[in-house]
Amino acid sequence: MRTLTRILTAATAAMALGGTVLATASPASAANRDGICQAGEFCYYFNSNNQGSVSDFTGSVADYATKQPSCYDFKGPGNGKGKCIKNAAASVWNRSSKTVRVYYNTGHTGTYQDFAPGAKGNLNSTLKNQNASHKFSPSSSPSRSNMSFSLYTASGTITCGFDGYTSTSGRHEGIDIARGVGADVHALVGGQVINLVRGTTGRAGLSTIAIYNAALNKTVIYLHSAPLSSLRVGQQVSRGQIIADESWHGVSSRSSAHTHIEMRPGRKTRAAKSVGDPHLENPNPTSFWNSQGYSVR
Repeated sequence: MRTLTRILTAATAAMALGGTVLATASPASAANRDGICQAGEFCYYFNSNNQGSVSDFTGSVADYATKQPSCYDFKGPGNGKGKCIKNAAASVWNRSSKTVRVYYNTGHTGTYQDFAPGAKGNLNSTLKNQNASHKFSPSSSPSRSNMSFSLYTASGTITCGFDGYTSTSGRHEGIDIARGVGADVHALVGGQVINLVRGTTGRAGLSTIAIYNAALNKTVIYLHSAPLSSLRVGQQVSRGQIIADESWHGVSSRSSAHTHIEMRPGRKTRAAKSVGDPHLENPNPTSFWNSQGYSVR
């Protein structure tokens, strides 16, 4: 009798355990980020054509972060599993009932691509591996941040606009922004440092930081600042990363310290000549800065 009791007790426990396993194996809720693209979710894929590991979302995210363990990552099986999704997604599937907008920049700014409910497809050439945020049900007119504020992440002043010289011979190929000597200078666009000249204070000591963005095929060049000692040619720089301190390298006086920012089409290591040259080599950069989520002010 005791033996029979033990057998029945063991069988009952096994059935209970089996019931628990079956309950756990039921489909996960769309509210959980589990690497499975389910109804109600917006999903990134590591590879084109909806291949590779999946990262699934049910709401907007303004900043994915870039390092583990805090970043949003690819969770599903396949290529890319465990990698942070920022600047690493190639295609999407919008299984939600809302339009979802993928942005080039953090903070829901810059160039974007909309995906209607149910749509799936590849990110365009600007956004493939350049995704930085997304928003459910975006407004028709995404907001922009002031270029002068974003350069320092503090109040700055545009002291000379594009082609803005009025008392100096030649034309002006960039935009000059000032805050004060020593203010942190942040990269407005990510990319690779392809030229670095540290310079010295005074008119003869011009400094240069040239950052090339291959996806955009544009180079953003910063003049007159004091590059960080850790900055190196070949280094990859993220949007918003501190690259220098405001200074007066190549400027005649400390009181005239500012940062000259120049957008040049293609891969260029130096700024265009402006002083003493009556011609403009760079195009007006306003539309470019707008596309990157900045108002030129």
